[in-house]
Amino acid sequence: MKIQKGEAGYLRAKKKKTAVLTALAFLVVAAIVAAGWMMYHTRLNVFTVVAVLICLPACRLLVALIMLLPHQSIDEATELEISGHTEDLTMLYDLVVTSERRAMPIEALAISGNTVCGYVRSKKVDTAYAARHIKSILKQNKLEKITVKLFHDYVAFLSRAEGMNSIAAVEQRPAKKQEEKIKEIILNISL
Repeated sequence: MKIQKGEAGYLRAKKKKTAVLTALAFLVVAAIVAAGWMMYHTRLNVFTVVAVLICLPACRLLVALIMLLPHQSIDEATELEISGHTEDLTMLYDLVVTSERRAMPIEALAISGNTVCGYVRSKKVDTAYAARHIKSILKQNKLEKITVKLFHDYVAFLSRAEGMNSIAAVEQRPAKKQEEKIKEIILNISL
């Protein structure tokens, strides 16, 4: 079963897939260069040109792998605990939201109506900057009056998510279409 972007374990699966594809691409390049060398006994042949052209997508895969390597997937126990408290919310996991300046890992993001809250494990992430960035991207996509709050404190995040879940259970989800649009936009700005 393929893990989609926004699901728990996505970063782990994406790293494995990208690593395998990168290794295969560079093996193909090496095989083409070796075949050219064996046939013509020189590197100045058409096989070298083909190998160089195949290096372009191989290097693109390598860059994608380098971007993914420092980020970790949310552990399964944490994901199960969060999902136990957020049955009525739209949830996203394993996000790496990107801006012009930085990549910001967000372990979990809860969306309910016009409220978005997230848990950021890494203390290196400036949660205020990340929240402003997400809010500005949503505003550019004509989603006004959205509240975005990111927490380093897991307990504070879980408490906020439980409150959002209680409200969503009472309201019977009238804003599901807007939540899906918010989810789509956030997935688009994430690795």
